[in-house]
Amino acid sequence: MLEAFFAAWLGIVAAQLAPGPNLMAVASTGLGQGRRAALFVALGVAVGSAVWIVVTTLGLATLLLAVPASLLLMKIVGGCYLLFLSARAILAAVRGSQVRIVPGRSKTSDVASFMRGILVVLTNPKSVLAWAALVAFLFGHGIAADRAIWFTPVGAISALVVYSAYALMFSTSVATRAYARAARWFEAAFGVVFGALGGALVADGLRSLRA
Repeated sequence: MLEAFFAAWLGIVAAQLAPGPNLMAVASTGLGQGRRAALFVALGVAVGSAVWIVVTTLGLATLLLAVPASLLLMKIVGGCYLLFLSARAILAAVRGSQVRIVPGRSKTSDVASFMRGILVVLTNPKSVLAWAALVAFLFGHGIAADRAIWFTPVGAISALVVYSAYALMFSTSVATRAYARAARWFEAAFGVVFGALGGALVADGLRSLRA
């Protein structure tokens, strides 16, 4: 169980480090409105991540109780989605596409910054699909919903730490340029980790199908 939790956490950290809507929201706020506003966006991202973990865990657990055979589908579909994300990340790393972050100019309150962080997560369909795939990974390794739900604080704290670090970093233009140069390596790490998780999930699903 600990190995599966660690693997899922590693996948989440890789995803959080890689470029995406969450990072763009934090970075653009840091560049245009300063460190404090960006930290509130990071807090909102962490809370939004916690919401998706709870929703996907309980939702998939309900589906599994109603249709036990759905675990096989979760493994194969979730694994294929992780492999898709992996392929996209590795392709982006190979191409070396530049990360473009436009500073947010208008000043906002702490509450508005916090809500922006929540909304950027909750309105991003890729977030729920990625969380669902990782929850399916936990279920596929025999971790029941009452234990998988404990991944919520892990994912939320990880998001808070990663995006708070980005908030601090993107308040300086020098660090922004440095990240833009290193972004492809974050993409590559994300691709490798999610590729390993997705491959393991699909392989386990195929074994279950043959059995």
